[in-house]
Amino acid sequence: MKIRIKALILAMVFVLTFILASCNGMDEGQSQNKKVDDKIKIGLSFDSFIIERWQRDRDVFVSAAKELGAEVNVQNANGVLEEQKNQIKYLIEEKMDVIVIIAIDGFNLSEEVQMAKDKGIKVIAYDRLICNADVDLYISFDNEMVGTLMGQAMVDNGIGGKSVIMLGGSDSDNNVVLVEEGFKKVMRSNNVKILDTMHAAGWKAELAADYIRDNFDTVSRVQGIMCGNDNLASAVVPVLAEKRLAGDIMVVGQDADLEACQRIVEGTQLMTVYKPVERLAQRAAECAVKLAKGEKITSEEGYSSMNDGTYDVPYIALEPLMVTEENMDEVIIASGFHLKEDVYLNVPDKSE
Repeated sequence: MKIRIKALILAMVFVLTFILASCNGMDEGQSQNKKVDDKIKIGLSFDSFIIERWQRDRDVFVSAAKELGAEVNVQNANGVLEEQKNQIKYLIEEKMDVIVIIAIDGFNLSEEVQMAKDKGIKVIAYDRLICNADVDLYISFDNEMVGTLMGQAMVDNGIGGKSVIMLGGSDSDNNVVLVEEGFKKVMRSNNVKILDTMHAAGWKAELAADYIRDNFDTVSRVQGIMCGNDNLASAVVPVLAEKRLAGDIMVVGQDADLEACQRIVEGTQLMTVYKPVERLAQRAAECAVKLAKGEKITSEEGYSSMNDGTYDVPYIALEPLMVTEENMDEVIIASGFHLKEDVYLNVPDKSE
């Protein structure tokens, strides 16, 4: 009888030991899972990668965020608004700490932003403002200054008292409004007449080329063409070349795409606006991590506010730079944005 009692006690001890070991294992596993869950998670929702610069923004942002200990989930909507909305909802379901959005349509994402905020997720509007959404931060370049620099380059080249046309980007992009405001102010103050304006839906460059062909009577009467970005200019200049007007009509753009820089040194594009996207992406990654940690960013350089149509939202604006043939080496080459041999590929005598 005593032997049976001892055996029963030993069996109970064994079972209790097993249970405790299992519980300890679960605690350890739960602790490990918690550590994983505690890692900052950032969702990055892109319009598309049609525009050359977006790939730079992505690479710098992801690298900077990783250095700060965050994981980045990159989504690409390929220019489809409904796809971007679905991807933002997916990022919400994945419990991101912060969602950074390069909006396809800055006027139709306020509902998705509110969904994120309702879940305690911080939202950053990157480069393009999301209107009526009360985002936690809008970070971009001074877009009105971009338009001012475009106009000033034309004025410096003698456009005063003459005529231009404006071939803008998507009218669902709030930046387009700001850039055009800056450009128009310079045109008005220098007695320049804007004969016509068009907007390329979805920033599709072929629409700008079609406009030149379909409205050549108007085009032939102007001395300058303001293109919303360098990608639009890349479609406009070849059509002007077909009409033997490349280099005769001033063409301006923005983003400092490689082909635009090549056209500038070749003489078929007057200028571009260089926006140091590395600085923007780095700063945005830093701000995203700060927001995730609950830290304030009001001490950031360039910090102010901007009205999104309903709310005054925190705003960080970086300064853009004018790039012409005269300062190409100083701004673009010296910064490493493009290599000299690439910029001067078609001008070999200047590539040394």
